[in-house]
Amino acid sequence: MFLASTGCRRGEALGLRWHDLSLDGEQPRASIRQTVTKVGGRTVVGTTKTNQGRRLPVLNTQLVDDLRAHRRRQSEQRLLLGAGWRDNDLVFPNHVGEAQPPETVSRVFRELVDKAGLPPIRLHDLRHGWATLALQAGIHPKVVQERLGHATIAITLGTYSHVAPAMHEGAAEQVAEIMRPRSVDVR
Repeated sequence: MFLASTGCRRGEALGLRWHDLSLDGEQPRASIRQTVTKVGGRTVVGTTKTNQGRRLPVLNTQLVDDLRAHRRRQSEQRLLLGAGWRDNDLVFPNHVGEAQPPETVSRVFRELVDKAGLPPIRLHDLRHGWATLALQAGIHPKVVQERLGHATIAITLGTYSHVAPAMHEGAAEQVAEIMRPRSVDVR
């Protein structure tokens, strides 16, 4: 749900820490500051790809509720493991609190998709789905670029240019409606 609701990359979600989340207030946010990758066979926590990768996406209400429930379940897991839990403050750690290998999350996602009887989709398709739906909903491309952490708007527009034809369909009528003369009562 986190990936589908935010458009974040897999590694960014895996690097998310509880202290990076602000779940209270008018605009709950996630502070994307670090990422988990695989380097030389080792799972490594590092910085985001670009400065634009460091961002503060706003979280929707349902996701905030889901994260709170996830935190409660994680706290129960910590209590069960006691000294066996490695407290790295990660929101989505493995079963002992350490950073998960990114490919493990992708594998588990594929298994869940298969088990649900859905057509094959990649975990990264959740990111593409978020961006496509946002653009189709009329969200300004600059906002989409910033939410995705793309270095430039050109990357966003180039990657999601397939959405543009559908957006063109209503553009002529929408602008015409705005420009249509209104009758004015001059009495």
